[in-house]
Amino acid sequence: MAPRSPFRINVANILRHQDPRRELVQAEIPDLFVSGSEVPPGSLVDVDVELLPIGAAIEAIGTVKAPWQGPCRRCLQMAYGTLEGPVREVFEDPCEEGETYPLAHDEIDLEPLARETVVLELPQAPLCKEDCLGLCPHCGIDRNEGTCSCEPPRDPRWSVLDELRTTDLEES
Repeated sequence: MAPRSPFRINVANILRHQDPRRELVQAEIPDLFVSGSEVPPGSLVDVDVELLPIGAAIEAIGTVKAPWQGPCRRCLQMAYGTLEGPVREVFEDPCEEGETYPLAHDEIDLEPLARETVVLELPQAPLCKEDCLGLCPHCGIDRNEGTCSCEPPRDPRWSVLDELRTTDLEES
């Protein structure tokens, strides 16, 4: 028998007494990634929500947090960060496909909500720092660690003007 998911929450008392409750769940969710970054395997995803009764439904309001990592889009060094995404979703029975989440047998499952929030918040093109200088496109040196003597290539459309520049330098 598979172990019970920590993201599954019994909401019978909330529905019966119409009394809100705060839930904080920290657990691993495997395979959270987008093209540019991922939640490192074994990392915990935090779901901190207030569960509010709305008649026979439950509204979850709060945040989802998780660490992330991915190669910097400029220098290719590993970049790290923490994402935080707001959530405000409704769980009901029957659920409306694409609009609400299922509430079945007095239980809700916060994992699909957490998974969707993390995937939407993961950076597609991470940066190690906002002012990352990246790599030199000619010699490949990391401009954050040193400088190079490469000159940017000249645009062939301006070649006639480049000849004038060379002539001026030779005359002086």
